[in-house]
Amino acid sequence: MLRIISSRERGRVERLLARRGQRLVEAERVVRPILEAVRKSGDRALVRYARKLDGLRGNTVAVPPAALAQPLPQAFRRAVELASAQIWEYSRMQMPRSWRKRVRPGLSVGQLVRPLESVAAYIPGGRYPLPSTLMMTVIPAQVAVVKTILVASPSRNPLLLGTAGLLGVRSFFHMGGAQAVAAFAFGTETVPRANRIVGPGNIYVAAAKKLLAGEVGIDFVAGPTEILILAGDGEPRWIAADMLAQAEHDVDASAILLTTSMRLAKRVAGEVQRQLKILPTRAAAAKSIAANSAVVVTSTMEEAVELANRFAPEHISVPDSSYLEKITSAGSVFVGPWSPEAAGDYASGPNHVLPTGGRAALRGGLSVLDYVKIISVQELNHRGLRHMADAITTLARAEGLEAHARSVEVRLR
Repeated sequence: MLRIISSRERGRVERLLARRGQRLVEAERVVRPILEAVRKSGDRALVRYARKLDGLRGNTVAVPPAALAQPLPQAFRRAVELASAQIWEYSRMQMPRSWRKRVRPGLSVGQLVRPLESVAAYIPGGRYPLPSTLMMTVIPAQVAVVKTILVASPSRNPLLLGTAGLLGVRSFFHMGGAQAVAAFAFGTETVPRANRIVGPGNIYVAAAKKLLAGEVGIDFVAGPTEILILAGDGEPRWIAADMLAQAEHDVDASAILLTTSMRLAKRVAGEVQRQLKILPTRAAAAKSIAANSAVVVTSTMEEAVELANRFAPEHISVPDSSYLEKITSAGSVFVGPWSPEAAGDYASGPNHVLPTGGRAALRGGLSVLDYVKIISVQELNHRGLRHMADAITTLARAEGLEAHARSVEVRLR
C-alpha cells in the first residue's frame, strides 16, 4: 500500500527523505579479498571468481567476436538505432571544444580537449538485460573518440551482445561484480587496464568502485534508483504508472509524489494498487512501494520544491518548464506530463546513468565530459609577463616560494 503523509508530520517525512544506508561497509569487507586476489593473480583469480559468481564456462572471460555478430530482431534493431542516434546527438551537443583567446596584450589563454585513452563500461546483469545502459555508456565514449572502449557484463543475453556488436564494440568480457571492477582497475593478462570505469551496478560493484577510486577513475558510487514527482494536479493513472516504472527496478527503489492535493494523493494511491494487480513485475514493485515510497501532501508547491531539492533525486518530474529555475539538485529533470522517465531511460538522448542517494547535490549524471580531459593552456610574451610580474612575485614571496619569484625576474632583467 502506498503511504500518504502530511508534510506536517516532520518525523515521517525526514525518515522518508533520509535514504537507508547501502550497507557499503559490509560489502567492502566482502569485496576486499576479491580485489586483492585479482590484483595479485590476474586472470587466474578473475576466471575463478567469474566461474563461481558469473556463470562463466570456459577458461577466458573474453567474449569471442562471433558472439557479438548475431542478428537482432528487426523491431529491436530499429529501436536501438533510433535511441542510439538520439544519445549520439545529445552527447555531441555536450562535447566541449578546444579554444584559445587573446585576453589582453601579451597574454593568451585557452583549453585543449583530449579523450581518455581507455574507458570501461560496466553493464549490470541481474534481473533484467540492459542494452540501454550499454548504449548510454558506450556512445558518449565514441563521441569523445576514446581509443579503447571496454565492456563487461555478467549477462550473456543475446540482445545485449547483439547491441554491442551493432555499436561496434570489439572488447566485451563476461565478468561482473567486484572481480570485473578489479580487472579494469589493475589489468590482467586478458583484460586491459582502464583509465575510468563507468556504469551502474549492485552494492558489491559500488563498494569495489569506492575502494578503487584513485587507483582508477570512476563516475560515481551508485545506489538504488529513485524518482520524485511534483504535481499540483494531473492524471492519476499516469502518475501511478511513472511511480511503478521506477519501483519495478528493485525492491530498494523509491518513488515519491509531492503534491498539494489530498484528492490527487488518494487517487494516485488507489491507481497504484489497481495497476500493481496486473503488473508482471509486481513482486519487486510491491515491496518497493510498501517499503520506500509515499505521497507527501505539502501546504504549497514552494514547500514541495524545497523538499525536492533537499532530497536531490536521481530523477525528478515537474509540471512545466517554469520549475526549471527552482530545481537546484537532481540527476535528470522531466518536464510536463508527456515526459515519462522511461523516455529518458531509453530514447530521448540524455544519459540515464545518474547519481543516487543524494549525490545529485554534488554532480549531474554521466556525460561526455566523463570521457575527456580538459587541459588548460597559457601563452605570455615579454609584455604580458612584465604586466603581471609584480603580482606574481608578490604572491610568490608571500607564500615563501622565492624560486617562483626569481623565475619571473630572471626573464625581465
